[in-house]
Amino acid sequence: MSDPASTKTLTGYDLIASYLRTLDASPGVYRMLDADSRVLYVGKARNLKARVSSYSRPGQHSGRIMRMISETASMMFLTTRTETEALLLEQNLIKQLKPKYNVLLRDDKSFPNILVSKSHAYPQIKKHRGAKKEKGNYFGPFASAGAVNRTLNQLQRVFLLRNCSDSDFETRTRPCLQYQIKRCSGPCCDLITPQDYARSVANAEKFLSGRTKGIQEALAAEMNAASAEMEFERAAALRDRIKALTQVQTAQGINPQSTAEADVIGLHINGGQACVQVFFIRANQNWGNHDYYPRISGEEDASVVMEAFVGQFYSDREPPKMLLLSHGLDNEDLMAEALCEKAGRKVEITVPQRGEKAELVQGALRNAKESLARKMSETATQAKLLKGVAEAFELESVPQRIEVYDNSHIQGAFAVGAMIVAGPEGFEKSQYRKYNIKGEDLTPGDDFGMMKEVMTRRFQRLLKEDPERKSGVWPELLLIDGGAGQVSSVREIMEKLGVGDVPMIGVAKGEDRDAGKEVFYRTGKPVKALRHNDPVLYFIQRMRDEVHRFAIGTHRAKRAKAISKNPLDDIAGVGAGRKRALLAHFGSAKAVARANLADLKAVPGVSGNMAQTIYDFFHENG
Repeated sequence: MSDPASTKTLTGYDLIASYLRTLDASPGVYRMLDADSRVLYVGKARNLKARVSSYSRPGQHSGRIMRMISETASMMFLTTRTETEALLLEQNLIKQLKPKYNVLLRDDKSFPNILVSKSHAYPQIKKHRGAKKEKGNYFGPFASAGAVNRTLNQLQRVFLLRNCSDSDFETRTRPCLQYQIKRCSGPCCDLITPQDYARSVANAEKFLSGRTKGIQEALAAEMNAASAEMEFERAAALRDRIKALTQVQTAQGINPQSTAEADVIGLHINGGQACVQVFFIRANQNWGNHDYYPRISGEEDASVVMEAFVGQFYSDREPPKMLLLSHGLDNEDLMAEALCEKAGRKVEITVPQRGEKAELVQGALRNAKESLARKMSETATQAKLLKGVAEAFELESVPQRIEVYDNSHIQGAFAVGAMIVAGPEGFEKSQYRKYNIKGEDLTPGDDFGMMKEVMTRRFQRLLKEDPERKSGVWPELLLIDGGAGQVSSVREIMEKLGVGDVPMIGVAKGEDRDAGKEVFYRTGKPVKALRHNDPVLYFIQRMRDEVHRFAIGTHRAKRAKAISKNPLDDIAGVGAGRKRALLAHFGSAKAVARANLADLKAVPGVSGNMAQTIYDFFHENG
């Protein structure tokens, strides 16, 4: 319910007081909105009437809350059965609506896991990010893709598990390079028995579960036996596997003895900014750490910031068995109950004061303090660079959001557009966007046409989602990779869309296409160059290099996906078994596509109807 008729001309304390007669003591969630119906704040309450009443009394609030109340033009309420439900709903709404006055977790990417896939007779070990839909055992989370890749690299050397896709596995007729460099046992070519491979999989899972001692002892015994039997090459291979296993354990750093599974969360606040460090402890192993910089006003207590972080961080993640925090929560019991309900098991929240757990928290706090100091230093430098850009190119204001665009293709094939974003806090990678070029009437390699398509799609979406330009996602400066032609082409499309007021600069390689000799094109202004050692020039070069990197990476991923795609995967009813039979019979997917109906029917396991389906697929599609 919201906005009684009598509140329409009221604001601030008077408006909030006018809602009290419509509320009761139910638990629930409330939203404060401004005159433009933008959500200012989302909160939860055990007793809605009591909580809202606290906002209606002047003289007992911080400056931040007073500003929020003064901007409030309407409120919305939603009752829940329990306060726990209200807490969960509150955190979901905060992440979805990103209210101005809430503590907000800005970096919300998912963390990678290691997956031992069980959908195949010879399980594959690989990195996995996202929903856990694939059949298999998941181990994680790891703090970064780099941490996963390093661990996978060493695990392959120790346990010799395959990392190839199922389609690659089915089509191999001889071992790949991974086998040659002793990082795979060659199950694709029956170079290991199913029983021995299954034993390796089991050992890998034991290691990822923290049970490593028995594995090392077994490998050592096997190495000694091979040496005694004068099988020195095999003994050397086993020695290398033991060494790789030791390297994994060493790379993990401090591995706690008494803490099997926990997230260690340290919070440091300074100068109106906050840093949260999260260390992931799983199977008594340190699987890395990640830092966060939640948006705060600087007036909140550490307990408020920590509670907001914990609630939002675990709103779409499974919590571990234990949270070790540097600061307590105002509603610790309620948060523990909410996390228990989410996980379907006990979740303990504690602020340790002594022992190993306290040392872990101190380590997280130390990292948070150092990371925030670096961040504040970088932010100050970034602010100077943005101011320098405004002065160098005579902008009306210092740009808070710069969007940089580039295209990548090979003679028009696998064409993609890329956009990166830079602002006061550096590169904002969560804001990066990629565009698959869709224009069918484009001439292959038409960079002007590709850029026009990207800019059209970008600004049409902005005009649809935020025509008033109030959400903070509109660019205050565009950097286009190109010269006068590109600038003219993009300006034309922007004028047509009615957004020609957005400043734009074309960055072109200068004489001999050397870095440092760039020239800059602007509509209606002379060509400009910056002095060779100007920090602003280096800043623009970094942005251009970053958009190149992102565009090329996106293009390569698209090209690799197209190259590795097997057309048999798109045929309804053709699973791994039938695909294996077809490839064994014909030798390649291309040969299957050329086969006649009678030959397809001769393949073991392919019925007459399925043969017709396969034949029709290739002949109707090409």
